[in-house]
Amino acid sequence: MLLTIDHLNLSFQSYDENSKPIQTQVLHDVSLEVRAGETTALVGESGSGKSVTAFSILRLLEESSSITNTGSIYFDDKNLSDLTLDEMRLIRGNKIAMIFQEPMTSLNPVYSVGSQMVEPLILHQKMNKKEAEKEAIRLLYRTGIDNPENRFRAFPHQLSGGQRQRIIIAMALACKPSLLIADEPTTSLDVTIQAQILELIKDIQAEYEMGVLLITHDLVLVKNSAQHIYIIEKGHIIEHGTTEKLFSAPASEYTKRLLSATWQQPKLEKNSGPTLLTTDDLCCYFDMGSSWDRLLKREKKLIKAVDMVTLKLYQGTTCGVVGESGSGKTTLAMAILKLVNSHGKIIFDGQNLETMSVRRMRPLRRDMQIVFQDPFSSLSPRLTVEEIISEGIRVHMADMTEEQRRALINTTLKEVGLTEDMIMRYPHEFSGGQRQRIAIARALVLKPRFLILDEPTSALDVTIQAQIIELLLSLQKKYNMSYLFISHDLRVVRALADYVVVMQHGQVVESGSAEEIFTSPKKEYTQTLFRAALQDYSTIPH
Repeated sequence: MLLTIDHLNLSFQSYDENSKPIQTQVLHDVSLEVRAGETTALVGESGSGKSVTAFSILRLLEESSSITNTGSIYFDDKNLSDLTLDEMRLIRGNKIAMIFQEPMTSLNPVYSVGSQMVEPLILHQKMNKKEAEKEAIRLLYRTGIDNPENRFRAFPHQLSGGQRQRIIIAMALACKPSLLIADEPTTSLDVTIQAQILELIKDIQAEYEMGVLLITHDLVLVKNSAQHIYIIEKGHIIEHGTTEKLFSAPASEYTKRLLSATWQQPKLEKNSGPTLLTTDDLCCYFDMGSSWDRLLKREKKLIKAVDMVTLKLYQGTTCGVVGESGSGKTTLAMAILKLVNSHGKIIFDGQNLETMSVRRMRPLRRDMQIVFQDPFSSLSPRLTVEEIISEGIRVHMADMTEEQRRALINTTLKEVGLTEDMIMRYPHEFSGGQRQRIAIARALVLKPRFLILDEPTSALDVTIQAQIIELLLSLQKKYNMSYLFISHDLRVVRALADYVVVMQHGQVVESGSAEEIFTSPKKEYTQTLFRAALQDYSTIPH
C-alpha cells in the first residue's frame, strides 16, 4: 500500500470575542488507502474536509494554524507524523507532490514562472540549470501551455487562472512523484483542457506507477478517472468502495443525493434596461520581453490579451463571457475596472473611465465590484471574515454605527449560505467553496450596480452552485444589478446570461443574445466549444 491514513482526527483552535479558545473538530476518524498506479477519489461537498485531509498528509497545517490531531499517516511504510520538518521537505514535491486548488497562492508573485519550475528539478533531480530549463519548457508544452518559451519568462499575474493551474500541474509532475495529491485540479480549466490534463496525469501515472489521490466534487470526473472512491461528509468517511460499486449501488443517503444532484436551470424573464456599460475597441497588451530586451531596444514580444473588444451591458441584465482558458476573459474584466493598463473607450453610466485618475475612480468603486476567480489570494490571510467584509463598508458607508455594520455583515453572510459564528475565523480555516462565498459576500455587501463575477462557481460542488446561481438571480432582481459573468461552465452561463460574448485569443469571435448563441452559434470555434462543454448544445432546455 502506497498511502494509508488510519483513524485521523483533526481540530482547529480559534478564539471567540472574549479571547476564549474554541476547539472545532473538522476530521473524525478518517481512514483511507491509496495504491501505487491507481487513482483513489475523495468526494464530498464544499466544507466536508477534503482539502484538510490532503494538507494533513503533507503536514502543511501545523506551521500556519493551531491544530491538534491524532491517528497515523503511513507513506511507503513510514509514519509521516514521526518525521522532522526537514525530512518532510525532502518528501514534499519529490516523493509526494500536490496540485493545489488555488494556483495563484501556490506561485511566488515576484519570480518568473520559469525560475519557479526549475527549482524542484535542480533540487530533487540534480539537473543543471540548462537541463532544468529545457525540461520545464517541455512540461509546459505537455500541459497545453501555448508559446511555452515565452510563458517560461512570464510572471504569475500575467497569466490566466487556467494557465496558472497548468503550470502548477507541470511543477507537480516534474519530479515524477510516487504519490500525486490533486486537489480540484481542473476546476479553473475549460472542458477541452480538462480532458488534456486528465489524460496527461493518466499517462504519467501509468508510466511511473504513480498513485493519485483525486480530491473533487465533480462526480463525472471521478467516474471516468478513479478506481476507488471515499465519500466524506462533515469530516466523516461515510462510505467507500470501488467506483463501479458506488455508482451502481450506493449505500448511504448522502451518496445517493450526491449522485442524483442535477443542476436545474432557473427561468430567465428579463427586459433590457438603459445602457450601463460600453467598451469600444478596448485593448490590453503585455510586453513579455525581458529588461535586457528593452535596454537593447529589441523588438517587443507582445501578448495581445485583449484585442479590440467592443461590448454593451444593460442595466439589470447579465452579459456572459465565455472562451477557453487564456482567451482574455479575466484581463477584460481587469481592464474594465481599470486594474490593468489598457486603451480604448470604457463608458460606465455615461462617464468615460479612460481618462479618469485613481482619485476620481474611487467613488465609483462602490458601484463596480468584482468577485475574483481565486478567492484565497483575494482574501487577506491576516484579517477575519468580519474585517474582510467590513472593509468596503468602512470606506463607502463611513456613517454606519458598529451595530449597524455588524447587522449588515450577518445578513450578507446568511444570504450567501454562511453563518454568523464564522465572522471571527480566518480564510485558511475555510474550504475553497466557503472562501468563494466570503468573496461574494464582500462584494455584495455594498449592493453594487455592476458586479463582475470571474468564475464564481468553479470551486463549488453542484448543489452549492445551484444555491449561488439562485442567490445571484434573486439579488439581481431585487437590486437591479448588472453582471459581467465570466465562466467556462456553459451550463451556468446559459442559466444566468441574457447576452453572450465568445472570446478567443483576446478577440470577440461571436456575440449576441444568449438564446441565439446557444441555439444556433455561427462560428466554428463557438460550435466546437459548446459541443465539448455541453455534448449537444442544441438540446439545452429553454
